[in-house]
Amino acid sequence: MPHALSLPSPLAAELAQLFVRMDAAYGQAARQAGFACRGCAQNCCRSLFFHYTLAEYLYLKAGLEALPAAERATIRQRAEAIPDPAAPAGVMCPLNAADRCLLYAQRPMICRLHGIPHRLRRPDGKQQIGQGCDDFYRQCGKGVQPLLDRTPLYVEMARLERALRGRTGYGGRIRMTVAQMILAVANGGLL
Repeated sequence: MPHALSLPSPLAAELAQLFVRMDAAYGQAARQAGFACRGCAQNCCRSLFFHYTLAEYLYLKAGLEALPAAERATIRQRAEAIPDPAAPAGVMCPLNAADRCLLYAQRPMICRLHGIPHRLRRPDGKQQIGQGCDDFYRQCGKGVQPLLDRTPLYVEMARLERALRGRTGYGGRIRMTVAQMILAVANGGLL
């Protein structure tokens, strides 16, 4: 049953280590550029991000389930208050309280990597270049070349995702905002 899905301990540990490597790669690129994310007006917690892996969903689910019931209820109310949880652009993430992520350790991949100019070698061999956030360019200038190679991080995430889906048998498509993830967890799991 989909609602009974959980992240097996060995894969959860591997995902935690991957997230540590993501945070380190981001930190190194930010230091190299002289960038400090300080919660700008365009706060990325107000950005529309979709998350595509069962692993991220289950990791966030475990974090939510570890919170006290009252805190989970407040987070759920915030998610329910978003007019369209599938497109909450401009609305603060339901996990953000007083400019802090309540599940910082369990935040999804893009929440860890956003803001730094990056490159990604796609499976078809083409290279994709991604821009930094506006605050990055305000602090560091416009001429900064991609500093963060997301390729090895995405490759490792894809490997973990394949292993997780093989182990759980879950074959559904994931394309969810954090608000949608919160509501899915609150309503008994993925459909």
